[in-house]
Amino acid sequence: MVATYLKRWVGSRVLNRTTRKGGLNLSKMRVFPRQVSMPLRREGLDPVPELGTIREVEPVHKLANLFGLNVWMVTGHAEAKAVLADSTNFSNDIRPMIGSDPNKPAEGIGGLGFTDPPDHTRLRKLLTPEFTKRRLARLEPMIEKIVNDQLDLMEAKGPVADIVADFAFNVPFLLIADLLGVEESDRDRFRALGPARFDLSGGGIGVFGSASESREFLFEIVGKQRQHPGDGLIGSIIREHGDGIDDIELGGLADGVFLGGYETSASMLALGTLVLLRDPESFARLRDEPESVDEIVEELLRYLTVVQVAFPRFAKHDQELFGQQVKKGDLVAVSLSGADRDKAVFGGDAEDFWPRRAPAAHLAFGHGMHRCVGAELARMELRAAFSALANRFPDLSLAVAEDQLRFRDFSIVYGVESLPVRLHAVAAAQQAAG
Repeated sequence: MVATYLKRWVGSRVLNRTTRKGGLNLSKMRVFPRQVSMPLRREGLDPVPELGTIREVEPVHKLANLFGLNVWMVTGHAEAKAVLADSTNFSNDIRPMIGSDPNKPAEGIGGLGFTDPPDHTRLRKLLTPEFTKRRLARLEPMIEKIVNDQLDLMEAKGPVADIVADFAFNVPFLLIADLLGVEESDRDRFRALGPARFDLSGGGIGVFGSASESREFLFEIVGKQRQHPGDGLIGSIIREHGDGIDDIELGGLADGVFLGGYETSASMLALGTLVLLRDPESFARLRDEPESVDEIVEELLRYLTVVQVAFPRFAKHDQELFGQQVKKGDLVAVSLSGADRDKAVFGGDAEDFWPRRAPAAHLAFGHGMHRCVGAELARMELRAAFSALANRFPDLSLAVAEDQLRFRDFSIVYGVESLPVRLHAVAAAQQAAG
């Protein structure tokens, strides 16, 4: 009886702190309940088995009722594509769920991922020209130089290095900082802003608190460049559009580019290296068959799908969704990692890494109008980095037992904390033997 009373008392305290007039306030939550964590949990590199079991039986599944809010999980590939492409029945506007103050413009911007048409359409048009293949081609020499410089630093540091700290985070960070036009004096502060944005272990307070800090920093950068436009993307948009875009909107766009291009690429580079070390044949193909890099990168994107869930969707009205009755306001979470292991699309070996499989459209970059605008830039970066790594260190190997690796426990973007590697394993073995 005492236990029941305490449980109710704690529940009421949590509810009072995380709700407000009109509904749930995610930004006040100190802990996200365990029952909503399934699409963010993994065993090593694989989504937890329960995710696949549910997908086979109920690809649209009611995950929880969170203080009166129904939370649905979509794991089927076809069902995921349908939801991601549907802006008629679903909204991406999360502001009502985080207590956003309409009188504070800085709270109203969340980047393209949290924006609905017509604002999304208008803002995306400003970014799209900067990410065409023709425009991106000019970045190839920069990408190659950044990758090779980091490999030089790793080799100088060897014989053992940490792929995460010494390579995977540095390459995308330097590229995004150059792309946006962030000055050297601001980069140390800029570097620290990424990982916390995706870590749900501190609840909504941690996620949205770090988001606010990141946006404020980028508003400062935009304000500086409004006076003196730089050579990067921020300065380019200011020169081309002037007062047609205000500092809050441009800061939000820059924030989206930062989020989409930094933490996600870093996780892909680190986890992708681990996958390739598990599969020496594919690692060797990067050296011996340079043209194989495209299919290897695409399979790594599908297999890892480091962005585990898409931006949340909210039902605009009561509706039937693949046999389930979804109510207005319900939250629909699309499990991208679950959809990218769907055997109906990728075959019976969908749980395996197999670059030679028949091509199929993965959802690692999302789908529909909210698909990652920087997808091609990410591909360029991954192709350059993995190819250079395989050629520079052909006998690269793990420097620790794999069971010693620590993975992120509860993060929207999955990753490994550290990946120690021996750069010249064969030479080290020969030296030890001799």
